[in-house]
Amino acid sequence: MKKSTVFGTLLTVGLSLTLAACGSNGSSSDSSSAGSSKDDTTTIKIGASNVPHAEILEFAEPLLEKEGIKLDITTYNDYVIPNVALDEGDIDANYFQHIPFFESAVAENDYDFVNAGAIHIEPLGLYSKKYKNLDEVKKGATVLVSNSQADWGRVISILADNDLVTLKDGVDPTTATFDDIDKNPKELNFEYENDPALMTTLYQQDEGDLVAINSNFAVDQDINPLEDSIALESTSSPYANIIAIRSEDAKDPAILKLVEVLKSKEVQDFILDKWNGAVVPVKD
Repeated sequence: MKKSTVFGTLLTVGLSLTLAACGSNGSSSDSSSAGSSKDDTTTIKIGASNVPHAEILEFAEPLLEKEGIKLDITTYNDYVIPNVALDEGDIDANYFQHIPFFESAVAENDYDFVNAGAIHIEPLGLYSKKYKNLDEVKKGATVLVSNSQADWGRVISILADNDLVTLKDGVDPTTATFDDIDKNPKELNFEYENDPALMTTLYQQDEGDLVAINSNFAVDQDINPLEDSIALESTSSPYANIIAIRSEDAKDPAILKLVEVLKSKEVQDFILDKWNGAVVPVKD
C-alpha cells in the first residue's frame, strides 16, 4: 500500500471517529437533536420529579421502545435544577413543572424553551392537622405556602372559592400574590419561606394551621390528596404539567413521539388507575 493511501485511510478513520463522538450527544446531522441514536434506537435524556412524573415515564418506556425510543430518566427533588440542566444540554427534556411556573422560569432566566405538550394535572390541596374543613378555620390562622410564587395564585383561588378571601378587581388569579388579596375577613397569616418539597414535613409535624401541598409531593409521602386534604384544587385548573424542551428540538421526531405516547389512552388509563383522581390526565 502506498504511503498516500495509508495516510488517506487513517484520515478517514480519524474523521469517522470524530463524527461518531459528536453524534453521541445528538450533534450529528444524521441523528436526532434530542438525544443519541444507535442501531435505529434514539435515546432521550429526560429529567423528572420522582412522583408522578418519573413513574408515568417508566410506564411509558415499553410503549416508546416499540417506537425505537429509549428513555434515560434522571429524577430531581427540586424545582430549579431540571431547567438549568435542560438549558445546559445535560438533558433533552424535562417533566416536572406546570405551565405558569414554566412561563415564569423562561421569562426570568431567558431560557430558549418551548412547551412540547401538557400531560397531566396535579391538583394542589390544603391540609390540616387541626381542622376537618375550611369552615372551622379560626381568625388569625396561619397558612403555610411554599416559596414557589407560581403556586400562590392556586392557594388564593382555593381560599377564594371557599369565601375566605377575595382578590382585587382585575387581578389574574394565575399570577396573583398575597398582596393582591382585597378582603381577608379571618385575617389569615401567610408564610411562604419554605421549599415545596418541605411542605409535607411541615404538615406531618403539625406546623401551621393550613399547609398547601402539591400532589406530587403528597403522593410521594403516601399522603392521599383525595382523602387527606380538606380542600382540593379543581381539575379544571390551568396548571397542567408539561414536557419542556429547548426550542431547537420542537420538531424533533423523537420528542413528538414521546408526547404522543404520554397522551395515549394506555398512559391516561394508567394515570387514572394509579392515582384515583389525585393526578388527572390532560385531554386535548
